[in-house]
Amino acid sequence: MEWIDYIVLILSIALIAIVMMQNSKDDINDAFNGSKSELFKNQKTRGVELVLQRATIVLGILFIAAVITSVALH
Repeated sequence: MEWIDYIVLILSIALIAIVMMQNSKDDINDAFNGSKSELFKNQKTRGVELVLQRATIVLGILFIAAVITSVALH
């Protein structure tokens, strides 16, 4: 394994952990009974949710860049 493969592994584990820490805003029951009337209402995220959302975006971009770099080097 080269060094870039270790980076891909670390980024993938970090990305999974960050996504698992995020809260789901929708309940599965709302999808079936239609009680969620404000489905597309624009709500701003704040605090920890905003940090997790931005960390997910950054880690996702870094992960894709690392995978492309890894493929190019192999």
